[in-house]
Amino acid sequence: MNQEKLDQIMTQVKAFPGMPDTSAKLLTMLKDQETSASQIEEILKYDPGLTANILKLTNSAYFGILTKVRSVKQAVVLLGWKRLLQLVMTMCMSTVMKKPLPGYDMPHGELWRHSVAVSVAAELVVKELKIPGSDEVFTAALLHDLGKLVLGGFVQNDLQEIKGMVAKGIAFEVAEFIVLGIDHATIGARILEKWAFPSELVHAVGWHHDPDACENHCTFSDIVHVANILGMMIGFGKEIESVPSNPVTDRLGFKPVHLESMAEKTREGVDKLADILLAA
Repeated sequence: MNQEKLDQIMTQVKAFPGMPDTSAKLLTMLKDQETSASQIEEILKYDPGLTANILKLTNSAYFGILTKVRSVKQAVVLLGWKRLLQLVMTMCMSTVMKKPLPGYDMPHGELWRHSVAVSVAAELVVKELKIPGSDEVFTAALLHDLGKLVLGGFVQNDLQEIKGMVAKGIAFEVAEFIVLGIDHATIGARILEKWAFPSELVHAVGWHHDPDACENHCTFSDIVHVANILGMMIGFGKEIESVPSNPVTDRLGFKPVHLESMAEKTREGVDKLADILLAA
């Protein structure tokens, strides 16, 4: 590990842009139980493009709302505030997460497609396993690989050394850590800490490749770990892990034999969002 290189990486983490402005405003507002749908609509009306995309997404087959949603206020009533914030975060992050990442062999749009697929899978896992209090896991799943936006260039510079380790049977993210002194999951967690995200979401991002090392607020990291594998199984992302960790499946009550059927359901969910979210 090169300390100078690690210092350069952490400097980029500190310089990483803040949470999208609209998302930051809404996150603050949604912490206030007195916030009204009209106040949320007031914030979004200054970004007509974002509003249009949110309404298009709300009316997609994924949500299965029979009534045509024509306003943000109506979307809040039908979907709830937390769901609306998730949609705002999704649309705000789409542009930055469509950037190519040569270090990870991800062309334009591939990180975004993978992230959306993992979000869909995470919601499916929560629904299938009836896990209470997990309605925010969509956001954690969407942002689980955020750290790759910082590490991509560093990985590209040291790719031959990392690939050499992988060829010897070392997991990519472990080789990434050995060479760079930090991995993309930890970087992503640092960014979410900087954005003042809840600890459950920070841990979910930080431990999604190594959920067994998680010590606090681990349900989300377990869910995102499984969802990440489901996303890779249907062709979104480079396959690194093929099966979930056994302790994770035990904790969640998840049966590995159900992976194939859940992967197919994930594909169906992604297909319902394809025209809106996956166009890169």
